[in-house]
Amino acid sequence: MSDVQTWIKETVTSTPVVLFMKGTAQFPQCGFSGRAIQILKACGVENIATVNVLEDPEVRQGIKEYSNWPTVPQLYIKGEFIGGSDIMNEMFESGELKALIDG
Repeated sequence: MSDVQTWIKETVTSTPVVLFMKGTAQFPQCGFSGRAIQILKACGVENIATVNVLEDPEVRQGIKEYSNWPTVPQLYIKGEFIGGSDIMNEMFESGELKALIDG
C-alpha cells in the first residue's frame, strides 16, 4: 500500500464522516461537491471533515483507486465508502443517510 493509500485509509477510519471533495466546505469548487455539503448539513453534521482533492494530485487520484469509484465527491462514514453526490441525495431523500450518520 502506498503512502497516499495508507493516509487515505487512516483518514477515513479515524474520522466518523469524511467527504473527499473539490474545494472546501466553505467554498466548494464544483456543483456536486456543493450539493454534498448541503446534504451533510441537512443531516445535522456540524463539523464536516473534508479533504480538498484539488490541493494534491496524488490524493485526487489515490481516492479514486482506494474506492474504485471514478468521481469526486466521495463520502465515507465510519470508514465505509458510501458514494458520490447522487447516491448521497438518494439516501438523504429516503432518510437512510441521516440514520447511518446518527447510528
